[in-house]
Amino acid sequence: MYILDEKSKIPLHLQLYNELKNNISTNYQAGDKLPSIRKVATLYNLSKTTVESAYSQLYAEGYIESRPKSGYYVSELYFDAFKSNAPQSSTPKTQIYRYDFFPAQLCAKDFPLKTWKRLATKALDDSTDFGSYPDGQGELVLREQIDKYLMASRGVVCTAEQIVITSGFIDSMRLLASLLKKTHTHFGIEHPGYRIARKVFDEFGYHIDYIDVDDKGVSLQSIKQSKAQILYITPSHQYPTGVSMPITHRHKLLELMHQRKGLIIEDDYDSELRYTTRPIPALQGLDKYDSVAYLGTFAKSLSPAIRVGYMVLPQWLLTRYKESYDAHFAKVSLSTQLTLSRFMAEGHYDRHIRKMRTLNRKKHNLMRDTLKATLGDSMQIVTEGGGLAILIHPTVPFDWEKFKSLAEEAHIKIYLAKERCGGEFEAVRMGFGGLSEEEILEGVKVFGGVWRGAMV
Repeated sequence: MYILDEKSKIPLHLQLYNELKNNISTNYQAGDKLPSIRKVATLYNLSKTTVESAYSQLYAEGYIESRPKSGYYVSELYFDAFKSNAPQSSTPKTQIYRYDFFPAQLCAKDFPLKTWKRLATKALDDSTDFGSYPDGQGELVLREQIDKYLMASRGVVCTAEQIVITSGFIDSMRLLASLLKKTHTHFGIEHPGYRIARKVFDEFGYHIDYIDVDDKGVSLQSIKQSKAQILYITPSHQYPTGVSMPITHRHKLLELMHQRKGLIIEDDYDSELRYTTRPIPALQGLDKYDSVAYLGTFAKSLSPAIRVGYMVLPQWLLTRYKESYDAHFAKVSLSTQLTLSRFMAEGHYDRHIRKMRTLNRKKHNLMRDTLKATLGDSMQIVTEGGGLAILIHPTVPFDWEKFKSLAEEAHIKIYLAKERCGGEFEAVRMGFGGLSEEEILEGVKVFGGVWRGAMV
């Protein structure tokens, strides 16, 4: 966007010349094509003569060159001279890793691209109303499919009317933090727990209560000692310890939070990716007090790139949402919502999840067995059986700082639980989802050398 002032004493063609020159210097590469004279004149409501004068000056000074029947391009002679005179960047080089054990990565080749592209073409047709605003809660056809899926696979009790489409976890949490601000002040979170959840509510000025985690999930005693009115939990697969909350504990938790008229935010983390047991039904399905907001995304089951999440709100919170967010619109594109609804309606999503469970179960088992064979008794597996990572901890004296340093030297990207979750719980999060089987075998072998080098 060029800034042009008709009231300025500087002629318009000179203003445009300066704007174009600055843009070429900062945003263009040698050989890049400039917009046509006609296009610039139309876009900025200028006369063709004004634009031609600006381009002619740039041409005369060697900034651009003209190609017959093609248009104007950034001159290579100018660009080479500009680069040689430009100050050298002091930005450090980005580390290139041989193996990246990112714990929430999917393989690009596993995404059903052909099916998605075909459905995307079908999703937008003559029946699509491009003349009206979209549904603020998200397209009804998508919410209906999510409702059916959650009821069948997670035991969630809801209607499509209770579902709000979001652009992912953070968007969901920000909406909740905003909605609850007037009536709630204390936000409780598992400790260790997902720091992003804490950061969102911290930004909104909530008082943060850290709730201990034991072998049953969040500690009821720790909740009682806190002032938490809102409680964020990952009951089916606690992040990062992997603990699953037993049914009796869930009932007690619901009763406790009901007594203090609180809200439980249930993040169904890793619910679709279980390899040794069946997925545990959602806490929300047990809720008879209307006190659970259920959160989910398609990031790990389908793709983190499409940025689709959802919330199932209790009725009282849904009413508050509608009163407060009548101008709110889902941040997910209409095309993505309609394509995903077709993807689910035609059974592709269920088939894809089954496929991903099979593929990732194989990778999970390979990662587990290779770690055992490589590291032996020097490590213990803390968490396995679900998600896209296995968490391990040393059983011998271990220098964590040296470990991080050696990993960088070996060009291995590692991820530690404490850095992400806080608390005293420490473990290495060995992600396998984004790696091929060959990369797992080779990567763990190199990782083993780093691990042994950090043993004291």
